[in-house]
Amino acid sequence: MASPAHFIVRGSILHFLQDPAQYPDAEAFEYLDDGYLWLADGFVQGTGHWQQLGDIPAAARDHATWADHSGHLILPGLIDTHMHYVQAGMIGSFGCRLLDWLNDYTFPAEAAFADPEVARVTAKFVIDRLLAHGTTTASVFGSVHPQSVDAFMAEADRRGLRMLCGKAMMDRYCPPEVRDTAEQSGRDSADLISRWHGKGRLRYTVTPRFAPTSTPEQLTIAGELYRSKPDLHVQSHLAENDKEVAWVAELFPQQRDYLDVYEHFGLTGPRTIYGHCIHLTGREQAAMAATGTAAAFCPTSNLFLGSGMFDYQSVAGAGVRVGLATDVGGGTSLSMIRTLAEAYKVSQARHHPLSPMRGWYLATLGGARALYLDQFIGNFASGREGDFIVLKLDATPELAFRMERAHTLAERLFAMTTLGDERCVVATYILGQRAH
Repeated sequence: MASPAHFIVRGSILHFLQDPAQYPDAEAFEYLDDGYLWLADGFVQGTGHWQQLGDIPAAARDHATWADHSGHLILPGLIDTHMHYVQAGMIGSFGCRLLDWLNDYTFPAEAAFADPEVARVTAKFVIDRLLAHGTTTASVFGSVHPQSVDAFMAEADRRGLRMLCGKAMMDRYCPPEVRDTAEQSGRDSADLISRWHGKGRLRYTVTPRFAPTSTPEQLTIAGELYRSKPDLHVQSHLAENDKEVAWVAELFPQQRDYLDVYEHFGLTGPRTIYGHCIHLTGREQAAMAATGTAAAFCPTSNLFLGSGMFDYQSVAGAGVRVGLATDVGGGTSLSMIRTLAEAYKVSQARHHPLSPMRGWYLATLGGARALYLDQFIGNFASGREGDFIVLKLDATPELAFRMERAHTLAERLFAMTTLGDERCVVATYILGQRAH
């Protein structure tokens, strides 16, 4: 179904223009308590106060489709910068730290994706739930099996979503059923790139799982793939767990640190993002900032697996692009709202509490910038793709009771951060079409 030629939505409009920690409010965000969002053919044309609806040309108003979400908060779609759709069936598996957890739970779960039907059913379920949670874009790991990417991309394309996905590349230190070879991973990835990269709103992400499970030969091929097209992406893991960091040092003794492994193989730079980044050195932070390499902040996963607490203040302060991420299935929810609550708790424990404004920036425009997609999504600037969500601020009795006592936008957003979840998501729109 095509997006309506003109679509005008009424509600409380909020979107970010800059990082609120670095710019005054007037430059950092736009908030219209009773406003409109105007789309044409699925793309943003503008926002404004409802009383100024006459600013929209009469020809557009006269032929528009209308949606009245008065009293609800309208935000750009939420952006999950790191998640494993193939782990959706093992969320909440008990009792392991990272390396044991991979062996005991992750690899057996991912082995099932050799079956295309498992991949198809899981992809549909995960995308259904992402939209129900208000997530409209995600950077997604498949399994080592190409059909896992085919299933996710086909489902995302059917719904017109802007999604990133890639086949995991692993040629050592994993069971045979989830292991490829350097050469096969290169061929499979190249085939998937030709099939899906740039189809509709989809992009391919070169996906070496993490340095320990790839030989130097495979990492070389991953770097070559990244450089083979000007707009391919890279995703992997970095400095999640202290034992993992020590293991990388043993496997790659010639490199200065964990990040230097990826640097050596040409896997840093624009459109590259690394999950976790908890145990970074100062050199690694500086190198990430200098090359434009981004970090994905995964608080629910880091707490659940006991990996540590990401130092958002330090990493972002060093100039590194940072996005927020669920990291399902190490993470415990597909909800970016719940993930925001945990991000606040981690930052509070780090003695630099994440402000409500910066938190919601991180879940929208900050995530788009981390993924180098901010020319397409992340706010309501003219020409952006019309993905947005509608949130009910008093969706639960607890929220309603709290909102009666919240007097500022920041207070209401923080209440939503700490008390909200998917019950707050009234609707999710993709290119101006209601998708949930």
